[in-house]
Amino acid sequence: MSDSVSAKECIDAIAANVEQTVIGKPEQVMLTIAAMLAGGHVLFEDIPGVGKTTLVRSLANALQLPFRRIQFTPDLLPSDIIGVTIYDEIQHDFSFRQGPVFTTVLLADEINRATPRAQAALLEAMAERKVTVDGTTYGLSPDFFVLATQNPTDYEGTYPLPEAQIDRFLFRLSLGYPNEQAERQLAGADPAAHIEDVAPVIDAADLHHLKELAAAVHVSDGLIDYAWHLIDATRQDPRIRLGISPRGGMALINAAKAYALCMGREYCITDDIQTVIGPTFHHRLILNQGSVGDDPIPGIIADILQATPVPTV
Repeated sequence: MSDSVSAKECIDAIAANVEQTVIGKPEQVMLTIAAMLAGGHVLFEDIPGVGKTTLVRSLANALQLPFRRIQFTPDLLPSDIIGVTIYDEIQHDFSFRQGPVFTTVLLADEINRATPRAQAALLEAMAERKVTVDGTTYGLSPDFFVLATQNPTDYEGTYPLPEAQIDRFLFRLSLGYPNEQAERQLAGADPAAHIEDVAPVIDAADLHHLKELAAAVHVSDGLIDYAWHLIDATRQDPRIRLGISPRGGMALINAAKAYALCMGREYCITDDIQTVIGPTFHHRLILNQGSVGDDPIPGIIADILQATPVPTV
């Protein structure tokens, strides 16, 4: 891969492989790939049975990268995630036994079924790509990528993720129910049964190159100003108690750059920011208690987009 054209071909090949098992969700698949290229993590929140785990496993198979899965349960301990120091009776010394977090692609399945203590074990890994055990720090892969699934928090046996950990996810995505055509295809022959048939498309070197190209995507001063006005609007809106932080603002720009590369461009346009703002902002906004509706945040983001002048690029 030497330019954005070949990068687009590679990204499309990844998406096509994943869509063999995840039917009718091309936008969510492409956003997941964009998050990976931006160096972020993805939280899938939805009701059970709509294909969250299938998407994650299919993407992992499309990447020729180390993959591990952790099934989060109420009895999961931090040591079950990051590892534990044990005493070797033969060597008469302590040694560290690595946990499943030592991988490149990590599926944290039903992450909010575990206790806050177990959830917190992932915090340092997601934020800094390292873990500390008994005072010793161990580095993770520079491409460490968490794809977590969670059930809605009003489901029995779930623990809400703390704000600090939610903020470590670049995107919050939801698959939702499939359309009629996709569901008929699922009923005819379940594509998820062929997850292991998804062929790898890229290796670690290819991924590193794609991430470099994403970081190099150009963002004009006008689009930087546009993004700042959107961010500031979240801090001024009376319906929002806690707006987007500077880290959330950087996440918006990085996500827009990666999405632009997925679209085959070496520069951002307004549509890129408008496409990624929902997945980037939704889980970071904390509303005032007076806000009403089942989920008023998408409407609030739409109001902010409509009220913010679009730059001429």
